[in-house]
Order: sequence, then C-alpha cells, then structure tokens
Amino acid sequence: MTTTPTDRKYAASHEWLTQDGTVGISDHAQEQLGDVVYVELPEVGREVKAGEAVAVVESVKTASDIYAPASGTITAVNDELSGSPEKVNESPYEGGWLFKLDVTEEGDLLDAAAYEAQAN
Repeated sequence: MTTTPTDRKYAASHEWLTQDGTVGISDHAQEQLGDVVYVELPEVGREVKAGEAVAVVESVKTASDIYAPASGTITAVNDELSGSPEKVNESPYEGGWLFKLDVTEEGDLLDAAAYEAQAN
C-alpha cells in the first residue's frame, strides 16, 4: 500500500479531492476492488451533489459506484481510462484520476491521517 498523499482530502467512501477539483479513488479502494477492467465516467457539464453516485468502476471482482466528494459541475474526465482502465490500479493518485469538478461546496471530507485511520 502506498502512502496516502496529504495534499488532498478524502471521503469515507474512498474518493479523494485535490484543491484544483481533481477526483479519484484511494489506493485502499483500488486494492479492495482488484484489477480494474472498465470505468464509466460522468458527462462533462453534469452538476453533482456531494455524496451522489457519479461514476462506476468495474473490476474482476465487482462493480463499485464512485461518489462525488463535493458538489459542483464536472469540468473534465480522464478519457485515457476508456482504453487503459488499469491506470486506476497502477497510479490511483496521479494517472488514474477519474474526473474534475468545479467545486461549489465540499462534502464531509477527511485529511489523510483521519482517512487512513478509518480505512484500516
């Protein structure tokens, strides 16, 4: 397991959010999912509420909803995941990001230490 980056906030449901609105899932989440084989991303321009299911990650084990860690508008999606969903496993905090939000209000988020404590 990699170290949980401290430059972002985390939802109890294992999504992370950076200051620029980038969203992905934690290393803990991708480990629990196993090998990711498909990612269904939200539409750019969609308005979402914190806690709303906005994407789906499918693995060899299961399919899991991905929840918005904040309210706002989807401004971009990681199109590279359509051809390379394994990036979610290989680089959950960098190349495996899912989408970007223009954040209007953060949800109930944790810092890295609090997230690690509840995830383990």
